[in-house]
Amino acid sequence: MKRLFPRLLCLSVSLVVSFAVANCHGEDAVPGIAKEKPADGPFVKVDDGYMVPYAFRIPGTDKTIDMIPVPGGEFQLGSPEGEVGRREDEGPQITVKVDPMWVAKTEVTWGQYKEYMDLYAIFKDFEADGVRAVNDGNKVDAITAPTELYEPTFTFEYGQDPKQPAVTMTQYSAQQFTKWLSLVSGQQYRLPTEAEWEYAARGGTKTAYSWGDSAGDIDDYAWYFDNADDGQVPVASKKPNPFGLYDMHGNVAEWTVNAYTEDGYAGFADQKDLNAVDVVVWPEFPSPCVLRGGSWEFDAEDLRSSARLASNDEEWKADDPNFPRSPWWLTSDPSRGVGFRVFRSYKPLAQDKITKFWEAQAEDTILDVKSRIEGGRGGMGLVDKDLPKAIEDAKK
Repeated sequence: MKRLFPRLLCLSVSLVVSFAVANCHGEDAVPGIAKEKPADGPFVKVDDGYMVPYAFRIPGTDKTIDMIPVPGGEFQLGSPEGEVGRREDEGPQITVKVDPMWVAKTEVTWGQYKEYMDLYAIFKDFEADGVRAVNDGNKVDAITAPTELYEPTFTFEYGQDPKQPAVTMTQYSAQQFTKWLSLVSGQQYRLPTEAEWEYAARGGTKTAYSWGDSAGDIDDYAWYFDNADDGQVPVASKKPNPFGLYDMHGNVAEWTVNAYTEDGYAGFADQKDLNAVDVVVWPEFPSPCVLRGGSWEFDAEDLRSSARLASNDEEWKADDPNFPRSPWWLTSDPSRGVGFRVFRSYKPLAQDKITKFWEAQAEDTILDVKSRIEGGRGGMGLVDKDLPKAIEDAKK
């Protein structure tokens, strides 16, 4: 990677297997499932019909997230030894099975993420008014909302257009965003594992990039160091990969749930019948964790499908004056090239497993969040299908 520019340096706990959502097809319809084979467009044949694209409207807002069906399959996670730009942490290659899933067509945008940011003030008002109080009995259905930005000019220096990818959030904050989407909608949205992310990025290819082994065509598909001068660019402004997903290479690097491992996938090398959802080293510490895809600040080789980026809390929060430092925000570059996108499995995960995708696993993060909440410096609130109406009522 080149040096950065000089100035940059409807759900409850008992719902384990099935989820229902209210949408235009009826109260019990499952979004993204069609009974009849579509005449055109992408689809994936499954037991109860066909997985199809769908636009998910975040309840209580006018913001939507477009989800694309991705077929299941088997692939080699990591890069072959002869790949140009390969690093040791990208191997050894292992065979991984991936189940069908929906993947967001684009990275989460400011238009979508700011709806989550707005919950901080709402939760603080609820707390002051004694509305929808969080207690030990219902805490499982609560989330924390990101505190107000300490220095907005840093995060928004390159824009806050609703179509730009949202940036500078921590892995924990991205996880809580997906928990919010899930509990308010009744569907399981989450961050991906590394294996799921790479499978989606490859789009069925075995080459270094989803368009081939050479970076020669990169300008058609990605925003990176040589063609993006002023930060992240509105999503879907380049060509998609073979699965119809935009910006899997470049624009902003994307969070996964994995802790970073210097020895790559050595810990899984002797295991058989690996499923992508289980190829996870859960974080014991806030960092390093893994981001994928590279960003607008990176060289072409750092945008390869197998390239890994390790987070660094000490460096990425260097300008955070708080103690403990924010569990929700990053304050120093390269965090203005850090974002995420949401995934959804065809078959919902068991409750104990999906909870690990939504919640911090690192003890330090858990303690930092607790300290903020107990000190009145954080916002926590219940999330369920009734939240949008509660917010509407509070505004009257």
